[in-house]
Parts: sequence; C-alpha cells; structure tokens
Amino acid sequence: NLLMCILKDAVYFLKDLYIYYMQRIHFSIHIDAPKEKVWHTMLDDATYCEWTLPFNEEGSHYKGNWEEGSEMQFLADNAQGGMFARIKESRPYEYISIEHLGMIDSNGVVDTTSDEVKKWTPAFENYTFIATNTGTEISVDMDINDEYKEAFSEMWPKALRILKTLTEK
Repeated sequence: NLLMCILKDAVYFLKDLYIYYMQRIHFSIHIDAPKEKVWHTMLDDATYCEWTLPFNEEGSHYKGNWEEGSEMQFLADNAQGGMFARIKESRPYEYISIEHLGMIDSNGVVDTTSDEVKKWTPAFENYTFIATNTGTEISVDMDINDEYKEAFSEMWPKALRILKTLTEK
C-alpha cells in the first residue's frame, strides 16, 4: 500500500513537471477567404510546403493524411529527419489536432521512446478555423517547452502571413 502511494505521488509529480516545462503558445490571423479554402491551402500537399518554409527554409513535406487516427510524418526536404505524429482529432473545415509523438532520424527511423523524446511528448498542435463575416480566423495552439518557444514564436507569425497570402490569391 505504501509503494502504491509513493508511485501515485511520483506520477502526479511527473505530470506537474511536464506541465511546468511545456507551455501552450497561441497565434492567429484573419484571412479573407472561406474556411474551406483556408483548410485546403493549409493542408493540401501543393501549398503546405510553401507556408511551412519558415520552419525549414530548405522545405518540408508530410506523409500521411489528415483523417482522425492517421499517422503522419512531417519531414524535412533535406533528408534530415522530422517529426512523427498522429491526427488526434479532425473535423474538416473546423478543427484539427496533431499529437506529436516522436522524432524521425535521417535514416527514417521513428523514435518514440528515448529520454530526449519523452521530455516533450505528447505535444499537441491544434488548428481552429472560425468563419467570420469577412473570411476566416485561423488559430494555432501549440504545446512547446522553453527551449523552442522563442524560435516558434518567431516562425509561426511568418508562416501564417504566408498562408494568408497564398489563400487570398
């Protein structure tokens, strides 16, 4: 019984520690287009690689699909690996939740169990599409730790501005 109490306390401590190190950052932009067009511009192969350039200037792409439960690989075009994820929730033209679960090395090996990966997984990246009178408000909420917060705080606004330009063409 004492061991169970200690283990239970340890689990709560680790969850608190995770919450302490992981933060949720938020970004949004208004796009003068219907949410269906914003959805497709954001998630279709042809335009995904364009608006995501701020995250990897050499380019990136994904393997998989945006259906709920699907596994996704977000990969750098320079063969330097990427991220392994699962689509946690998908409501077309309204909301998508990406659950990041691990890293992919340059040889294509998925790592979901190393200590390095366990420091930040699972981490969620959520996109919300809200219709307005003049278009769509797209919101991004992302779990992040302090190590990457500053970089993503600079990259996301750039990426959303590119998405806006692509969508409003």
